[in-house]
Amino acid sequence: MGDIGHIVQGLLGIAVFLGVAVLFSENRRAIPWRVVAVGLVLQFVLAALVLHVPWVRWAVEMVGMVFVRLLGFTAEGTRFLFGSLLDEQEHGMIFALSVLPSIVFFSAFSAALYHLGILQKIVHGMAWIFSKTMRLSGPETLSASANVFLGQTEAPLLIRPWLAGMTRSEILCIMIGGMATVAGAVMIAYISLLGGGDQQQQLVFATHLLTKSVITVPAALMIAKILLPQTEPVDTSLHLADTGSGANLLDAVCRGTTDGLKLAVNVGGMLLVFTALVALVDFILEEWIGAPTGLNALVAARTGGVFDTFSLEFLLGMLFAPVAWLMGISPDALMVSGALLGERTVLNEFVAFVKLGSLKASGAYTDPRNLMILTYALAGFANIVSIGIQVGGIGSLAPSQRENLARFGVKALLGASLACFMTGAVAGLLRW
Repeated sequence: MGDIGHIVQGLLGIAVFLGVAVLFSENRRAIPWRVVAVGLVLQFVLAALVLHVPWVRWAVEMVGMVFVRLLGFTAEGTRFLFGSLLDEQEHGMIFALSVLPSIVFFSAFSAALYHLGILQKIVHGMAWIFSKTMRLSGPETLSASANVFLGQTEAPLLIRPWLAGMTRSEILCIMIGGMATVAGAVMIAYISLLGGGDQQQQLVFATHLLTKSVITVPAALMIAKILLPQTEPVDTSLHLADTGSGANLLDAVCRGTTDGLKLAVNVGGMLLVFTALVALVDFILEEWIGAPTGLNALVAARTGGVFDTFSLEFLLGMLFAPVAWLMGISPDALMVSGALLGERTVLNEFVAFVKLGSLKASGAYTDPRNLMILTYALAGFANIVSIGIQVGGIGSLAPSQRENLARFGVKALLGASLACFMTGAVAGLLRW
């Protein structure tokens, strides 16, 4: 496909994603089109600055290098505990001894930055830009901006005093922002999965993932205001709540380590369970349906061997292949890309990234443009499990909002997915 074709494909994708949001809007007449326009412009401007302005790209790469260095520091700690086991090339061992420890270390590192007040200043600066340009409330832009570094239940802690009194539109906005973005501790794991042991590749994906996190903020805010427009007056002040970062720096690091351990164990457990469930479903589809009906052979023939049997991957690939095309993925990679997008949505983002990392390492998925688009689209917590996480996590902070949180679960998942798809399309357009 030529350059013009990529441009048309990407623009059509953005139009379709926006159209879906408008279709499911609760109040189409109240949609703030100025917010939509500013959100689109901010995505393109921020992405273009990183991708095409040398000094901006250099600055982002320097931040990315910090993530790469942190992976190296994590390896030293892991080697102290597990010795030569760290040199094993078996995929499961790499994940257990490289990816999961990086989550623990970055969680502790983030806690230290928060205690020193550095993280708050960065979040406040980002929130100021989005609040002033998009004219949205202070609390929702603070939460969305914090999601670049913190998880979907940690970021709302920064605005805890305002949660109970927030409007329905603001609550949905917080939910979509949490699902569409990717926390720093998880981001560093993705860098490890996609970059492997190659520091240059780690830097490439660190740069893309950082860019994705930033440009997803206006995308999430914009989609949220389409799905549920703000009609009530809001608080435009930008004040971060004191979440209690620890008695001193050492206490903060210890707390961050404990939180990181919980997250790492949760990630490992989720992968274990979901991988097993996928294997169970695939067995049923392959042995009980595919074999007796001849679907296994038909799928293998029709997909050119991309899928060997009638499986969950094949079904998800069929379902999400049009979405992959709308983002700008090349025709030869639509089924595989669709399967990964489906696994992220139905199962877990880590399942999709582990699979993408394996495909990249084996040489089965190496096109740089497709890899970049899919990295932008997959990075985020837009999956079914996140609905329960948010209802339980944010609901515990503001029990009066639990009904809204439960009611908005599916809508938040839709909005976050659309925001992720849009960032993938934007990245594809700027790299055509």
